[in-house]
Amino acid sequence: MADRPLTLMAVHAHPDDEATGTGGVLARYAAEGIRTVLVTCTDGGCGDGPGGVKPGDPGHDPAAVASMRRRELEVSRDVLKISDLETLDYADSGMMGWPSNDAPGSFWQTPVEEGAARLAELMRHYRPDVVVTYDENGFYGHPDHIQAHRITMAALEMTGLTPKVYWTTMPHSLMRRFGEIMHEFSEDMPEPDPAEAAALAEIGLPDDEITTWVDTLAFSGQKFDALAAHASQGESIFFLKMGKEVFGELMGTETFVRVKGPTGAAVPETDLFAGLR
Repeated sequence: MADRPLTLMAVHAHPDDEATGTGGVLARYAAEGIRTVLVTCTDGGCGDGPGGVKPGDPGHDPAAVASMRRRELEVSRDVLKISDLETLDYADSGMMGWPSNDAPGSFWQTPVEEGAARLAELMRHYRPDVVVTYDENGFYGHPDHIQAHRITMAALEMTGLTPKVYWTTMPHSLMRRFGEIMHEFSEDMPEPDPAEAAALAEIGLPDDEITTWVDTLAFSGQKFDALAAHASQGESIFFLKMGKEVFGELMGTETFVRVKGPTGAAVPETDLFAGLR
């Protein structure tokens, strides 16, 4: 380890995911001198186009959206001080059930072995000490998040590397608070359908099942600015409506489940690199 820096690799599905789930840890560990590597798997072409035009609507150009989102990703990278950005550039698959799920070349249609082989090559190059991605359900069921999970875990098997591995999550207590704040900032928001409310309540994990709580409050401003860098998607990034103070209150801790931990560091832990330094 003396001849290389400690390295964090975050594997995300789309431009803007790096800020939402891991903006705090990427900024914090960069500030601590750790090498931070972001792998973004898709081009984000199923995001909103200029003026908020939606995929499938007249005027939505996936290639133009992808180009715009790549520029935004570069700005976010600079805000978070990410050392290395790698893009696999698979076509965005869209939300579960969209026709784009079945499009040739979409990430969802890509054989796991193919995507894993490309990611394994990056892992061999960077030799990460910590790898972060999503759980088996992609946190909330998005096909590209699920596929990012699959190729990450398969790539780890291919390489034989043994980093600490984490899946992003949120504690149920924070999800409840998030629901309250959504209504505070969206007075015209109708009461959620009971089934939708129940589904929201199931996202994340009970607080006592979370292994890792990382304090990123000092970097919440950077995280907010990184999200704001993805301006084309602002309509769907609810967090930006809160302002930095409330955002910091809600998003000043990032939480994870440790699924591989060769160091044997005790849990709960407050540092992804516990046992490594």
